[in-house]
Amino acid sequence: MKISHIVALLLTFTALASYINYRYFKLPKSIGITLLTLVLALSYLLLSKFGFHIDLPAVSMLASIDFNQTFLQGILSFLLFAGALHINIFSLVQYKWVILSLATVGVVVSTLLVGFGLWWVIGLLGMEIHLLYCLMFGALISPTDPIAVLGVLKTLKTPKSVHAKIVGEALFNDGMGIVLFLLLLSLAIGTTEISGVDVSVSFLRQLGGGIVFGVILGGMTAYLLRQVDNVEVAILMTLALVTGGYILTDAIVNVSGVIVMVVAGLIIGNTLRTADMSQSTIVRLDDFWALIDAVLNATLFVLIGLEVLSLNITQQGLLLGLVAIPVVLVSRYFAVLPWLCANSKTGWKKLRYGHSTSLIMTWGGIRGGIAIALALSIPLSPARDVVVMMTYSMVLFSIIIQGLTIGSFVKKMMVPRGA
Repeated sequence: MKISHIVALLLTFTALASYINYRYFKLPKSIGITLLTLVLALSYLLLSKFGFHIDLPAVSMLASIDFNQTFLQGILSFLLFAGALHINIFSLVQYKWVILSLATVGVVVSTLLVGFGLWWVIGLLGMEIHLLYCLMFGALISPTDPIAVLGVLKTLKTPKSVHAKIVGEALFNDGMGIVLFLLLLSLAIGTTEISGVDVSVSFLRQLGGGIVFGVILGGMTAYLLRQVDNVEVAILMTLALVTGGYILTDAIVNVSGVIVMVVAGLIIGNTLRTADMSQSTIVRLDDFWALIDAVLNATLFVLIGLEVLSLNITQQGLLLGLVAIPVVLVSRYFAVLPWLCANSKTGWKKLRYGHSTSLIMTWGGIRGGIAIALALSIPLSPARDVVVMMTYSMVLFSIIIQGLTIGSFVKKMMVPRGA
């Protein structure tokens, strides 16, 4: 199928799903679109199972799309930059130590808890899957997805302290998760041996290098933007940063393009608030990236909903997909609790407050397209199909169930001030 046809079908699906959700269901956009396209895909599969074969354009479209490449090398950089552009960096700096702890050591702890916990539970069920694949699943599912998190939380009223921690963690924890995943994948397919030194060096290069290049590219672009007061030029410069900068850092310099886009977006967004650029130019530039964010976000959630058509669904995969959900949630709670307690300023009550905040961050830790893209990058094998099914199950659960209930969950928890 031609690229133009794929784009046309995607936009058509996205437009129809957005309209139906806005007109009739009125759910948060990311949740409503995912749910609608998922129902459509499941309906097609059920009809096919009972002998009703319908030639849906979505089937051939998905066969033509490499979700991993389309997402990681396509729309991801735009979404990360657009999301970071509208975040107040000072709200993140206030909680820098807890965010750094959660985005680094917290991801490692969660990966180990998920991997070994899942491996143990699968053994109890009388099934077998190599420990490395369980750990790979832990590495790709432990980081929360910044795109999904921002998509869900932007419509909710959460305490500022908790909101900053959830968003800050989501923006920076992908670097650690991707490093761990790639190292475990290399070990699983026998291309390298893993060691603590390998993990440390790779992590420092990806995260540290990403921050450095993000500061350089973001600072240079922000400096140039200060010299102009023209919205067309400003849009072209930021587009050049997102497209060229992501390719340069991710493919050539070999540092985390994800971190580069986040850091660059934070710098430019916060610089423009104090720039000499006219308010009209700033507003129009913000509106442009808000529109890009809205359109690509909606398209991404359509892809997530339709991706079920390409899955190899088995009874074992469905069972392990259900089993993985509580394992991931329990592991996340115990992975974030120590760092929240350690950074709390509430004295002897820190455990109680840390517990409340940990529960909210556990339920507010939404997963999305990054996890699916990483799972689909695993070479074909029976274990790969299981990991993909578990990942997809967890992503759908977090977007739909957690996303729909996080607002009421926060109200019930009533996090005390200072948590």
